[in-house]
Amino acid sequence: MIDHAHDLELVQTATDRLLNAVGALDDAAVTQSSRLPGWTRGHVLAHLARNADALVNVLEGRPMYVSGEARDADIEDGAPRPLDEQLADLRQSAERFRQATAVPQDWSRTVELRNGVTDQAARVPFRRWVEVELHHVDLGIGYELEDLPAEFVEREIDFLTRRFAGHRDVPGTTVAAEDGRSWTTGGGAQGGPVLVEGPAADLLGWLAGRRDGSALRVKGGALPALPPL
Repeated sequence: MIDHAHDLELVQTATDRLLNAVGALDDAAVTQSSRLPGWTRGHVLAHLARNADALVNVLEGRPMYVSGEARDADIEDGAPRPLDEQLADLRQSAERFRQATAVPQDWSRTVELRNGVTDQAARVPFRRWVEVELHHVDLGIGYELEDLPAEFVEREIDFLTRRFAGHRDVPGTTVAAEDGRSWTTGGGAQGGPVLVEGPAADLLGWLAGRRDGSALRVKGGALPALPPL
């Protein structure tokens, strides 16, 4: 059962944490490289603002983005802005998302995201939570995967292992956290079964493409190469 109201509270908490952290930066810091290849921190912030607006589009029945080219252009245009403009855009876009989710609606309906992907409307708040939390880490300003809320780590690992389940390029794989939790994924490629063990934060980092998996223990074969998200 997806609890969209609970997830909206988590989005607000994560957004407030992000805004407080970004507010401590300066204009020079915004122009510096993020942890995402080819993107400055300004690119990450512009993407976060536009993603909020894109999810409003999804909830209101419009295409998430006009086009992939328009999405990329909006990020490039917004990246060089000074800190005060970035913060204002983050706050205003977050408020637009909050208002759109406060409107009474059928949360059980199916909505369309990018590239023909569909999902239940009730999962949109979780998707926004993922964007805010992971991109906060991507900024490289002191918020690490180890700082992510435990609920987020567990649910995102669950989401990503489901996403890669049956993937033709991923052998059957068991993902096991040190606290005893485990997930299965892959199964569409030859080889395996592979067991990947380690701290939950490192497992999430590998699944989400944020870490190379070198801190993980692998049995039954090589660490599977995961497709890009």
